[in-house]
Amino acid sequence: MIAPWLQQQWDGIDLSACPNALLLHGQAGIGKADFAITLAKALLCEAPFGSKKPCNGCEACRWFDTGNHPDFIALVPETHRRFMPNEALEGIDGDLSPSKKAKALRDEEGDSPEKKEKKYIAIDEARSAIDGLAIGTHRGGNRIVLVYPLEALRVDAANTLLKSLEEPPSSTIFILVTSHLDRVLPTIRSRCRLVALPPPDRASGLAWLRHEIASRPELKVSNDELETIFYEQGGAPYATLDFLSSKQGQNDKDELFVSIQASRYLLQGLAQGVRIDWLDVAEKTHKASFAVLLASMQRWLADLQGSAQADAVRFYPKHAGSITTLSKQARLEKLLRLWKLVTQARRHENHPLATRIQLESLLMQYQQIFAD
Repeated sequence: MIAPWLQQQWDGIDLSACPNALLLHGQAGIGKADFAITLAKALLCEAPFGSKKPCNGCEACRWFDTGNHPDFIALVPETHRRFMPNEALEGIDGDLSPSKKAKALRDEEGDSPEKKEKKYIAIDEARSAIDGLAIGTHRGGNRIVLVYPLEALRVDAANTLLKSLEEPPSSTIFILVTSHLDRVLPTIRSRCRLVALPPPDRASGLAWLRHEIASRPELKVSNDELETIFYEQGGAPYATLDFLSSKQGQNDKDELFVSIQASRYLLQGLAQGVRIDWLDVAEKTHKASFAVLLASMQRWLADLQGSAQADAVRFYPKHAGSITTLSKQARLEKLLRLWKLVTQARRHENHPLATRIQLESLLMQYQQIFAD
């Protein structure tokens, strides 16, 4: 399904003359995964030329929906399997996909099903997905290799992918998806056609969310709360919907739910400015996702800069009063220096060393931007 705010980008893709590699990039939680999967399905669709694709009626579309299309290869970490068609990923020649192989191996070894899922794509998974690309396609049409998220590739796995991009196999199209274009190897970027996917404006994003929530009566949320969560997620509708789903389940172990609750506590601390008890904030939030905490802090700092320089608050309008007051107290040079540090920290957010120590350091430096 294509989100309405991405329709223009969808219309700009010529399915009959698609390049060997597309790199879809944009903010997290705006519908990139659905866009990529629909694109993969359309490129595999066997409807007659000139027909709307995907047609959802041909044999290829039916196979795709069940996760059994032999020419669709999904290279995703365990944490992202739920985004794939029917969560039943198949590889070349009927082999299990890398993610299914990993799950099968865990089952054989007797690992607990509650074991934390991997957030990265290892080199053996990349090789497994790419090894059979030299042979012809099963259906005589396109073969699609979807890599999502691209930044989850380990360095050695990325180099393995690069070799295939340098000499793309016949009839093979790579669809790469990332929320962090700056983390993608320049050598990979240079071999792809970049497609920027924008976030929706406030009105479009909230309208889409209200429509989705109306079709899911189990999701109960007021308009005020919906807007608050929408802003907390940086204006990302899909991320907002994911949070509401986890909240509805009241699963206090759900990573997203825990992280958002922690980020709210973080914002309360940041709103204290120079009076922030950074040791207490770090103590009560450091077990949450470091990526979510860094994103929240980065958005807060962006709003402080926006308020100080342009009298504009983008991400946290509910905190506009506090942000405006703090922006007048902040030392701009220190604020910009901290912004750079947080941005650098986000490059390694999925592999943090001593998360609590890093968080304490950043919060202590946050307090200092208000000091003389």
